[in-house]
Amino acid sequence: MSDDSAAELDDGFVPAFSQAPYGAVLGSLAAAMSAVGTASIGALMLLIVADVIGRNFLNMPITGVSEIAARGVVAIVFLQVPAAILQRRLTRADFLVRRIERASPRAVAVIEALFCLSGAVVFGLVLWASWPKFPEAWATAEFFGVQGVWTIPTWPFRGITVLGSAVAVLAALYRATEELRTLRTPA
Repeated sequence: MSDDSAAELDDGFVPAFSQAPYGAVLGSLAAAMSAVGTASIGALMLLIVADVIGRNFLNMPITGVSEIAARGVVAIVFLQVPAAILQRRLTRADFLVRRIERASPRAVAVIEALFCLSGAVVFGLVLWASWPKFPEAWATAEFFGVQGVWTIPTWPFRGITVLGSAVAVLAALYRATEELRTLRTPA
């Protein structure tokens, strides 16, 4: 383990899973989802390269690549967001956070907690909007593509959105709780 990794663990960037069973389960689920997302990135890259080679050199494009890529990118995001939340890796103005942290670590904990709570609300709204579409897509055998040429069911992609949103809400609430817990400990 490098010095940077040890510092991240000590700074609370990665939840102390061994000290919190809830964090261990949530962290393991988020890590597994992120691993699937990472493997999906590799598979998507191979599919796109194969399509480019087939299209440009063999005059044989792979049908459905653009549809798979469009839905796959969204699925990958929802697979990887919970781990990003748990590890404090979502996009932020780090230079500003570091500057505030030098002046007041407690202020940064409050900002992080508010950030996580607002993230929980946003992903809760995504979950609320996405949930009805998932069972409907399953029941009606909804698909995308061109019928008779190439189709793929939409329910797996809708399911990933629902799962990713639900786990993201839990991850954001966990992080907010951890940030607020740091406020209770003496500085």
